[in-house]
Amino acid sequence: MILLIQYMLIFASVLMLVALGGCFSEHSGVINIGLEGIMVFGALGGALMMKWLPVGASALAVISLSILAAVIFGMLYSLLLAVAAINFSADQTLVGTAMNLMGTALATVIVKAMNTAANPDNVSSTIQYINAKKAFLVNIGSFEFNWFMLLALILLIASYVVLNKTRFGLRLQACGEHPQAADSVGINVYKMRYAGVLISGLLGGIGGLVYITAGVSEWKFENGVAGFGFLALAVMIFGQWKPIRIALAALLFGFFRALGNVYTGFDFLQRLNLPSNVYNMLPYIFSLIVLILTSKNSRAPKAEGVPYDKGAR
Repeated sequence: MILLIQYMLIFASVLMLVALGGCFSEHSGVINIGLEGIMVFGALGGALMMKWLPVGASALAVISLSILAAVIFGMLYSLLLAVAAINFSADQTLVGTAMNLMGTALATVIVKAMNTAANPDNVSSTIQYINAKKAFLVNIGSFEFNWFMLLALILLIASYVVLNKTRFGLRLQACGEHPQAADSVGINVYKMRYAGVLISGLLGGIGGLVYITAGVSEWKFENGVAGFGFLALAVMIFGQWKPIRIALAALLFGFFRALGNVYTGFDFLQRLNLPSNVYNMLPYIFSLIVLILTSKNSRAPKAEGVPYDKGAR
């Protein structure tokens, strides 16, 4: 049971961070389907930093620098969506889909090129960070606490406050609901949408780093992030674009994902004699059911996905 809670919390942290990123983007009026690709690039930045840091680096340095690298890589990759959607009024869904396809492929090429340059016989897309990963973990009895759990909670509270209690958050939401009205009172819609997309890159990049360090000490980048970006979108929709609801939805989705890791520890699940793949499929099946049942009543920001035309009224 402790292991189930441990995995549930770390997977929920990933889903919550990435879903909150999508929430900021969509509240600004830009649909971010490219969260999967952003996660991959954030994971790449964090993994490279962990690989390059000296063995004797302090835990604080490992944690802060790895997160910083994930943030930078995630935000830089999210700029592709921002420029295409905001400056060139491109179809946001198509751009996001292209980002997802390109993210895993490009990260794989980069890692393979680096590994080959260091050792011509090494053509893998794997980055190891065995020693650095230990900095994120604290053993509390039989429970393995991950500092990312605390970071996710802090960013959840910050997201709630920013969106609902600050001028910036209220202006951001205005740009996703009525951009023409927001522009008429002096709000720069383009800048606010850039801010929303970049924040989604920041949170999505951290989410990618959390995902690859959740249970392993190396990551093969051609595996991507196993659809967690799309699960995060389902969490965001189920949570109705509200931070607290997103957190609760992330815990629910995280529970089903955790079952795939620990089902062997439960006798009643073992007696069902189901293949392990069934348990791994549970969060994706659940996401489909949830979207079918709730999408009709979902209320997305009114202007999301609509390119802003300053001349239109």
